Amino acid sequence: MSASSSPAPGSLAGIRVIDLTRVISGPFCTQILGDHGADVIKVESPGSGDVVRGQGNMVNGESWYFAQFNRNKRSLTLNLRSDDGRAILHRLLAGADVLVENFRPGVLARMGLDDDTLRERYPHLVVGRINGFGSTGPYRDRPAYDFIAQAMSGFMGVNGPADGEPMRAAPPISDMVASQNLAFGICAALVRRERTGQGEIVETALTNGLIAMLGYLAAEYFATDRIPARTGNDHPMLYPYGLFRASDGEVAIAPSNDAMVARFLGALDMLHLLNDPRFADNARRMANREALREILDGVVETRRVDDWIEHLNRAGVPCGRVHDLHETFADPQVRAQEMRLEIDQGDAGRVPVTGFPVKMREAPAALYHRVPRLGEHTRELLGELGMSREELDDLRERGVI
Repeated sequence: MSASSSPAPGSLAGIRVIDLTRVISGPFCTQILGDHGADVIKVESPGSGDVVRGQGNMVNGESWYFAQFNRNKRSLTLNLRSDDGRAILHRLLAGADVLVENFRPGVLARMGLDDDTLRERYPHLVVGRINGFGSTGPYRDRPAYDFIAQAMSGFMGVNGPADGEPMRAAPPISDMVASQNLAFGICAALVRRERTGQGEIVETALTNGLIAMLGYLAAEYFATDRIPARTGNDHPMLYPYGLFRASDGEVAIAPSNDAMVARFLGALDMLHLLNDPRFADNARRMANREALREILDGVVETRRVDDWIEHLNRAGVPCGRVHDLHETFADPQVRAQEMRLEIDQGDAGRVPVTGFPVKMREAPAALYHRVPRLGEHTRELLGELGMSREELDDLRERGVI
């Protein structure tokens, strides 16, 4: 799939987004909007741009880290510290539907774009913002990154082995979750605007997103007032459920209720274990988890992972191999779902990125634009505002664009 395939208009076609975000939280949100057809204008500082442009592995002069979060956008360089730069931003906002920013609280206000001004001048505008802790409360002005959000949300505290230290998730999960939440919130606000004509201010925070993701762990804490124990790869409330040792590696097996546990044990020819008082129900299996693990590992290790995957899936028991990324992106299901795409970056070659997780029949996400070079669309976009070549040359000479 490539950006040159002229896809049909997406669900957000006709929506213009002014993107003031950088790094991951924010750029991932605006990329989602762009994937669904929105016209995303990424505003970057002249000369340097988004810091991620210079991070990660560089291939043919381009950061594949940057490419992962910035397809389907046009890049405009604009010095927002200058009066002329801010004046141009105001002209862009007058014709935009959405503004997205991930500055620390108060930064946008110091540019003259406080909430009251935005509501008064652009009552139609949906303003989306991401920050570390939210715009109220004692931590509102603290800087935050994914690692801090994972630590302070409680997310890190419930991950890791029982006898080990708290463990972070390897992907930047708080950035990604907050971005997805914000994309959803923006779309909800746009639907509301269709009914009322009114814009909205939508905010998500890295820490809040992970707190909301605690799921049943939060529910159990609320019910018992006890801090959940770290259980590593074991489920905190179900057993058997986790990783089991086969002869050539680990197999993930997830029977999630009593009926499925019976199906799993039946597939192992171990259904008689349910007659053992230690394993007769989930509560007793949890209390005697290590004894049951030893019995099950002794059976599972007699066959290869692939053998168990075929056998257990045939029996209707959820299971799978623990893939490394080579195996993930070579997997036929992942290929069938097009979760690895390539973007034609011209002289820089073809850049692989992850695919679209949301599948739609009538207006699917698509590659509309390749990853923009810094300032690539500045003249095009300002020309759309009616600026002449002479005006653009003057702005360039004065460092505004």
